[in-house]
Amino acid sequence: MIRVLLPAHLRSLARVEGEIALEAGTTASIAAVIDTLEARYQMLGGTIREHGTRRRRPLIRFFACEQDLSHDPLDTSLPRDVLEGREPLLIVGAIAGG
Repeated sequence: MIRVLLPAHLRSLARVEGEIALEAGTTASIAAVIDTLEARYQMLGGTIREHGTRRRRPLIRFFACEQDLSHDPLDTSLPRDVLEGREPLLIVGAIAGG
């Protein structure tokens, strides 16, 4: 079971509170997690990654086990602690401004 924590605006859009628990294989990747999220919560389609290119949106970041996974390929397997449910995958909305 993979635990996923979305930023507040995406939790609101998906109408969920707190963490989301997803079934995943032993080699799940960020892309697989996003696929599962978008299948379960169709309103999230296009909010985490672009519709056409399927690339991460610029102001979305991925963190797990105190590591920034944002620039890793989306098909890279998640850390074992995330795959085994000990640590969550954090999907974070980056802050920008001036």
